[in-house]
Amino acid sequence: MNRPIRRLLVANRGEIALRVIRAARELGISTVAVCSALDRDGLWCRAADTVVELGGESPASSYLNTALILGAAHRSGADSVHPGYGFFSENAGFAQAATDAGLNFVGPSPEVIGWMGDKLAARRIAADAGVPILPGAEDPGPEALRRLGLPVLLKAAGGGGGRGMREVQRAEQLDEALAEARAEAEAAFGDARIYVERRLVGARHIEVQVLADRHGGLLHLGERECSIQRRHQKLVEECPSPVLDARQRAAIGAAALRLLERTGYLGVGTVEFLLDASGEFYFLEMNTRIQVEHPVTEAVWGVDLVAEQLRLASGSRLSVTDATPRGHAIECRIIAEDPANHFLPSPGRISRLRLPSGPGIRIDSGVEEGSVIPELYDPLLLKLSAWGPDRESARRRMVEALRDTVLLGPATTAEFLRDLLESPEFIAGATPTTMLPPFLAAWRPEPHLPAMVIGWMLQNEAGFSSATARGGGAPARTGAGQNPWTTAGAWRMGS
Repeated sequence: MNRPIRRLLVANRGEIALRVIRAARELGISTVAVCSALDRDGLWCRAADTVVELGGESPASSYLNTALILGAAHRSGADSVHPGYGFFSENAGFAQAATDAGLNFVGPSPEVIGWMGDKLAARRIAADAGVPILPGAEDPGPEALRRLGLPVLLKAAGGGGGRGMREVQRAEQLDEALAEARAEAEAAFGDARIYVERRLVGARHIEVQVLADRHGGLLHLGERECSIQRRHQKLVEECPSPVLDARQRAAIGAAALRLLERTGYLGVGTVEFLLDASGEFYFLEMNTRIQVEHPVTEAVWGVDLVAEQLRLASGSRLSVTDATPRGHAIECRIIAEDPANHFLPSPGRISRLRLPSGPGIRIDSGVEEGSVIPELYDPLLLKLSAWGPDRESARRRMVEALRDTVLLGPATTAEFLRDLLESPEFIAGATPTTMLPPFLAAWRPEPHLPAMVIGWMLQNEAGFSSATARGGGAPARTGAGQNPWTTAGAWRMGS
């Protein structure tokens, strides 16, 4: 169903809900936000024209409740629904239910979502389209291990995001890893099917941004490198990849478009690949939604991907056909997790927040000072992006932006990412998917005083001034009437 969008319900929360609402309003589209009982004060709720509270607190009783979402659309008069990313964004059943309810679902057809959501079906379609796929097997038994060789990866057929994924390095690990993978896949996706692929050691994670309209128009906007990951989930993304040459770039883009054409895709999506050490690439999966890391592509290519999503869902032709890339962009995910403690979630209230600014800096955020980060939802707080005319200038801008970021309350990934971007490996572009574990093992966070002590100091501001040392903390005692929140630059406790 493709018709002009007049009133859009955003079936999501946080920074992506706010991002979609802003894009819709720029296009003159009325917006409807939804929220759980925990999210009544969310920034996206204040930005929308209408807010419908879904009631419950858990995702299952709010953002993952089809009846509640469709009921909110009906009551608010919405004619369309945008799923964002996560939650229902790649759920073929929800897309079909929304379509059956007369809503315009902003995304590809439920059939295509179903094909790409089934990783085994997606592999078959990719192979039919002439897209290289990794050697693998649908039956992850001992015979498959003998044929593929070790190591291998067990993967969930019904979903992604690292869930249901286990590495097997020795044959005797298979039974235990298979049981764990099946249990996790069943809990996450309601589908316990597991398949196996050859494990590429030291590979790079490369993804291609694709767009398609209902009139046969197909386009890709280059690639992003997303190799720096923890638990198979991304932390840093950049556009373009620092390792692809012109031949590889053309080949991987053409492969992505073949898959797009083979599926009859409509809208914005991403085709993900693994690049091995020899420079050969293999299909990984296709995400039938807007990606978390879309800002780096927007910065380099000058295209508003969310606005384009909305135009394509309205039946329009591609509005861009001859975009030219310019410069380099890097995105860091600031997440309420503690890198010093195995990236465990760190919920809580944001007591102080100061965000960077300046040329080439972009912030996509769904939080503000005073926001409470609940335990029940994705702990992504904000995305910090930096653009520069080349990779090194973008990297330097990002390091300074991370240095100027102050967020007190939950532990976050900001300091860890700053140190990572200053590492010789990142500077050299040597960032395969195996980079993070050894870096994390050697990394030591800078010592900080507890947030309660900082809070006391802020209430007794006289006598503190700014310092130029790295990281978060408090400044030296040199001048009266100054404090870290009224002075420019980074500051540090005890300097």
